[in-house]
Amino acid sequence: MKVNKNFLFLLLGQSVANLGDVFYIVSTISILYQLTGSATVSAFVPFSITSAMFISSILTPLAIGKWRLKTILLSSQIGKTILLAGLGVFVLLFLNDTNYYYIFFLIVCIAFLDGCANPILSSFLPYYVEDNQLVRANSIVESITQMIQIGAWLFGGLLLFALSPTQLIWLVSLLFVLSCVFLFFIENVHHVGEKEKKLWSQLTAGWKSIRSSPILRKLVQMDILETIAGTVWIAAILYVFVEQALHVGEQWWGLINGVFFIGLLLGSFYCIKFPHIVDQYKFQFIIFGAFFCGILTILFGVTSHPIVALVLSVFIGLSSQLKNIPQQTIVQRSVSTDKLVTVYTSMGTVVTGVFGVSSLLMGVLVDLLGVRIVFAFSGLLLLVVSIMVIKNKKLIE
Repeated sequence: MKVNKNFLFLLLGQSVANLGDVFYIVSTISILYQLTGSATVSAFVPFSITSAMFISSILTPLAIGKWRLKTILLSSQIGKTILLAGLGVFVLLFLNDTNYYYIFFLIVCIAFLDGCANPILSSFLPYYVEDNQLVRANSIVESITQMIQIGAWLFGGLLLFALSPTQLIWLVSLLFVLSCVFLFFIENVHHVGEKEKKLWSQLTAGWKSIRSSPILRKLVQMDILETIAGTVWIAAILYVFVEQALHVGEQWWGLINGVFFIGLLLGSFYCIKFPHIVDQYKFQFIIFGAFFCGILTILFGVTSHPIVALVLSVFIGLSSQLKNIPQQTIVQRSVSTDKLVTVYTSMGTVVTGVFGVSSLLMGVLVDLLGVRIVFAFSGLLLLVVSIMVIKNKKLIE
């Protein structure tokens, strides 16, 4: 793939921001846990982020209908930078054990801006990359994202030994300044929806596109089931599995997470190496990816051997990525580029809302039925997805 300037700057800006996001979450959770000693308080960090992003994804079409996409993207990143600097000042000068809840206000504001920026970042790629290069471009973006996830969580923890959480927040602020610089150099794209005036039309534009497209309707249904299934991998449930099913120390939670991301990375590398094969046989990749994810998740839930769990986790990540990349490409090709940002916003609303609710429900099911049953349920949902793919072969091919 011929790398163009816009794709390069978009990739650099997004990657630096992703790195900063991980460091920011690591430092914030560390600050709250050190101050309160409460795991529950720390757990409200991801919950607050998810809730704010859900609200943001609902309201984002209003901004899309009024301003240019690049303007919204840059404004959100600059806003995040200012809020992160404000968080650093608050922690350094004012934080104590009676006012720590103000941190959650800043967390919510930052996540709100994230919920606005994420669908725009996702929709920019088809503007800058030719259609026949989308699979490879998506694979490159996913590969770098997974490498950042693997390295940042490990390196973020190590940085806390060298830096204080407050210093780490200052570092994150600098990373976002750098991200803003990279994104400044991307070209603005022509987005027809910018001239839309009616409030209701702006809010429902993405839903109208989804409703009018049979393949998008089916992909949203699949996304809902996959999101419910994916909540078994959140920290709270996986930690219980490691303790109650594998009977090993908490460090295995990190190992299982790490090898899962390695599996995702291997899937991305395959798609980079053989993009035309993945594009030509996307139906087969999606169906077998969902099927093997389901079977492997069930096997993961019944195993009591830590090494077996690690191996299964790698292949779950691999199968998942070999399904996700062609599925992402189908979304990008299903509507015109000017409608893509509103489609991503609407799909993001569904995924974020379902994830928030199902995370709580999965936690309840773990307490009622046991952690192994929850993984079996997750695997069955993924098998249902594979059946949905078979039934809609003509749409996907």
